[in-house]
Amino acid sequence: MAEKIENSIINSALFTDFYELTMAQGYWKHDMNQQVVFDMFFRRQPFKGGFSVFAGLDTLLDAITDFTFSEEDIAYLKAQNMFEQGFLDYLKDFRFNGDLYAFEEGSIIFPQEPIIRIHANLIEAQIVEGLVLNHINFQSLIATKTARVWLASKKGSIMEFGLRRAQGNDGAMSATRASFIGGAAGTSNTLAGKLYGIPVMGTMAHSWIMAYPSELDAFRAYAELYPTKTVFLIDTYDTLRSGIKNAIIAGSELVKKGLNFGVRLDSGDISYLTTEVRRELDKAGFPQATITVSNELTEEIIETLVQQHTPINSWGVGTHMVTGGNEASFTGVYKLAARHDKATGTMKATMKFSDNPEKNTNPGIKNVFRLFDENGMAKADILALSDERLEAGEERRYYHPGVDYRQFAFKAAKVEPMLHQMVKDGKRVNKKLPPAEQLRLARENMVKQLETLDDSYKRILNPHIYKVSLTEAAKDLKMEFINARIK
Repeated sequence: MAEKIENSIINSALFTDFYELTMAQGYWKHDMNQQVVFDMFFRRQPFKGGFSVFAGLDTLLDAITDFTFSEEDIAYLKAQNMFEQGFLDYLKDFRFNGDLYAFEEGSIIFPQEPIIRIHANLIEAQIVEGLVLNHINFQSLIATKTARVWLASKKGSIMEFGLRRAQGNDGAMSATRASFIGGAAGTSNTLAGKLYGIPVMGTMAHSWIMAYPSELDAFRAYAELYPTKTVFLIDTYDTLRSGIKNAIIAGSELVKKGLNFGVRLDSGDISYLTTEVRRELDKAGFPQATITVSNELTEEIIETLVQQHTPINSWGVGTHMVTGGNEASFTGVYKLAARHDKATGTMKATMKFSDNPEKNTNPGIKNVFRLFDENGMAKADILALSDERLEAGEERRYYHPGVDYRQFAFKAAKVEPMLHQMVKDGKRVNKKLPPAEQLRLARENMVKQLETLDDSYKRILNPHIYKVSLTEAAKDLKMEFINARIK
């Protein structure tokens, strides 16, 4: 059964937008299947934040290296009466045979920089566009949301409780995976716990208590079943008049056995109720008893409660974390950066223009370098052309991607390249790790990279804007395109 679940990822190449296939047939028919380079980047930070977390890479690598058209897929396309038989025959042997470069999963990322760079022939690169964006956009959104929640809690214990509110079963699985990368300590999603090695958490619902003759009976029954993991849900009837009082009675019976217990609130004025509950627990002689809260929590609510020193030990966050809350999607896009020029036999940079200047792309094949100061803090990400190298100890001037007047000079104490080759000739460069190990490394990467960001970039409200800039050569290339367009 485990094998079947692990292979349940969509690997049909029909998982693409239909216009990718109509364009692909045009490229095939007009002999335009030259080598190209596409960048995936995003345009703005979600949640009006100062950073994002890169997630979804490992599931993308699984999908892109096992992406084919089945006989049934070909028959379906034939039935659309839009594709020539020769093109359908071409698709029968379709595989992604290109190269893929990307940030390490769990990396902190910023707008405008290529977080994935794909080198392939035009048809392959075009058909995988939807796949790339689908995997990265959603999981990066959820990982970013979770990291914000985690930071708002002062890196407290966050439990992801979102399965029932997620967008479908795949949304739930992807969200659980991404939330763990972003800082969640565990999940209520049992299948995700099995597949990804994420700790599973959860105790009781209100229905457990309502099913028993009394609240105290329900608490005692649960404590008897799970004496070392007892958390009483105390807001079924009345938090202060009955819930906490019955929890103290049942909990005291556990404490006499040398055990501990906790309580959870899922409604009401959390600040007031947890303060009163803490007072009751302490008065009864149980300062070690824990308090967990849930109920439509957001990073803003959590940050406020933490600032008020509300006595909360852990947080159950569901709806807003696994759906993105007030942010519906991540703004990742996939744009052509270079194509092979038959006349010169070289790769030629390309640039997309827009009436919205912020949608103009950065042309050419680019690398991304992160600059650090002498204290190990990240100061800027630099987009450089592929033949450029940035070195530590070298003072250079860098330019705003909008090619306006903003620029700065900096001598980096350390320079770290951010794009690494993950796929070569359609195959993974590194051996695939077990899902639990991959997630652990991604989470560790997130934590490590957040530590290199100044707190001003991590503020929940009104964060400082991190610099993403161009080298002089990258700026000059962009200006060539702009000046040619003006003429």
